[in-house]
Amino acid sequence: MEATSKSRGRTLLTSQLRTQWLGVLIGVLISLVWSAGKVSVPKVVQVAIDRGVEAGDSDALLRWVIVIGVLGLMSAIGQGFRRYFAFREARWCEAALRDRIYAHIQRLHFAFHDTAATGQLMSRANTDLQQIQSFVVMIPMTVGNGVQVIAATIILLTINPLLTVLALGGLPFVNMLGKRFSDALHPQVMAIQEESAQLAGVVEESVAGVRVVKGFGAEPIQAQRLRKEADDVFDASVGAAAVRARFLPASELIPNVGLVLVLGYGGHQVLDGALTIGELLAFNVYVVMLIWPLRMLGQIIAQWQRSVAAAERVAALLDTEPEIVDAPDAIDLPAGPGEVRFENVTFGYSEMQAHPVLDGLDLVIEAGTSVAVVGATGSGKTTIARLIPRFYDIASGRITIDGCDIRDAKIRDVRRAVGMVFEDTFLFSGSVADNIAFADPDADRAAVERAARLAGAHDFIVRLPEGYETEIGERGFSLSGGQRQRIAIARAILADPRILILDDATSSVDPTKEHEIRDALNEVMTGRTTIVIAHRPATIALADRVVLIDEGRIVAAGTHDELLLTNARYREVLAAAMESEAA
Repeated sequence: MEATSKSRGRTLLTSQLRTQWLGVLIGVLISLVWSAGKVSVPKVVQVAIDRGVEAGDSDALLRWVIVIGVLGLMSAIGQGFRRYFAFREARWCEAALRDRIYAHIQRLHFAFHDTAATGQLMSRANTDLQQIQSFVVMIPMTVGNGVQVIAATIILLTINPLLTVLALGGLPFVNMLGKRFSDALHPQVMAIQEESAQLAGVVEESVAGVRVVKGFGAEPIQAQRLRKEADDVFDASVGAAAVRARFLPASELIPNVGLVLVLGYGGHQVLDGALTIGELLAFNVYVVMLIWPLRMLGQIIAQWQRSVAAAERVAALLDTEPEIVDAPDAIDLPAGPGEVRFENVTFGYSEMQAHPVLDGLDLVIEAGTSVAVVGATGSGKTTIARLIPRFYDIASGRITIDGCDIRDAKIRDVRRAVGMVFEDTFLFSGSVADNIAFADPDADRAAVERAARLAGAHDFIVRLPEGYETEIGERGFSLSGGQRQRIAIARAILADPRILILDDATSSVDPTKEHEIRDALNEVMTGRTTIVIAHRPATIALADRVVLIDEGRIVAAGTHDELLLTNARYREVLAAAMESEAA
């Protein structure tokens, strides 16, 4: 299972880099130029010493000094461009994957979002992508360092093979340590990534739900949750640090042992006349040049492990298949006045449920009429609202809009045809006008104001400090519940749907202010197909017809007044709802 997960992470990395091959290749080529300049300098220094300093030839020394300066300049320029292309491609990779994650999350079905933790998703799009970005940065640098090691080793062999063996004899041990280090570090890195995501989830919930936290005086509880997750991140990080502490000192010591051997044996070679001073100096410089890349080997392996772990988590998310998708031969939703039909519809949110939420439901909502759906908690009334825009797919039966099965139509067309005002009003950070025009950002001010007037929101909006340009902050909590609800209604009006769904649109509004919302709703509902999910009698009375749903089926239908007089179950449901609200 772990091998499959690793393979999936590597596949994601390679497939993304394949789309950026040109930029990565340019970075690698520039890195090779940098390596060539860097590796050439010690050899030129050797020649300058042997042919200039030792020979007493000042002209030759000057020529070689100029050559060294040119090589140094070439190396410096290569270093700058190498870093530029490395970071450019890394940031491009990060941005491209973030776009893919965002688009994929938007395509995923509601059942996925019902169980997915927001903090986990945020961690995928931020922390994990930063780890992948760090790996991409290293590609040109690692290639350059690798070429530097190979070139320096070849040059060392040409100077003195035996001395080279003494200097680099420990390299196989470094490679062996690197493999063991990689295997030991991977599970620790995976643990850090998982625990960091859980920590992000606690932080996100605490910030988003700060009003609930404060309302219940639960700050100590959330603080304890945060401490636990932070301690888990700490423990996982310390575990990874312990692995590094066991392996990195050895990988750093072995190259330095080689340097000691070079100075000891090479010094005697110079005294015996077998080596020149220039060759010994160059040899030492090359050995020192190899130490840093070999030290970096552990860091490269560690970053590779972190990047693969991050890529595994990102790939797992991207591999999640959306369950609600367009059919291969999906058609445009035909134009129509907005008739809705439920024909023998059966639906359950989970296979583990003992009974479906809807069980053979039949319901016809004629175009231009309004129907209030009433039922006890858990009866399925909100489920009806969620099925019309195809947030979920039904198990059997069919739902049609103007005669077209919604599973045969394009999802975008279906959702454009349906406007929803939810019980939990969600407004976005931005201006009032931006929120009203959310479904149509190009709408002109006249259209925005018209929607606001129909929703009964214009009067309070113009009294705001900057009118329609007033910034309302996160989720619109600077406004009252009724004001937020009216802006949400205006947002639905501007979208101009043929079908409007009001899912308990007045439940969070102060009953003393409810009449203001009802007046707005009455205006909006006129001549438009409307489904009203409600429990307050005054809101239910707005609808032309009322259906009572119980145990997934419609058990009574009529006007509000008729059902009050003739149906005991209807009276029980309304009474229970009113008692619950009063409590």
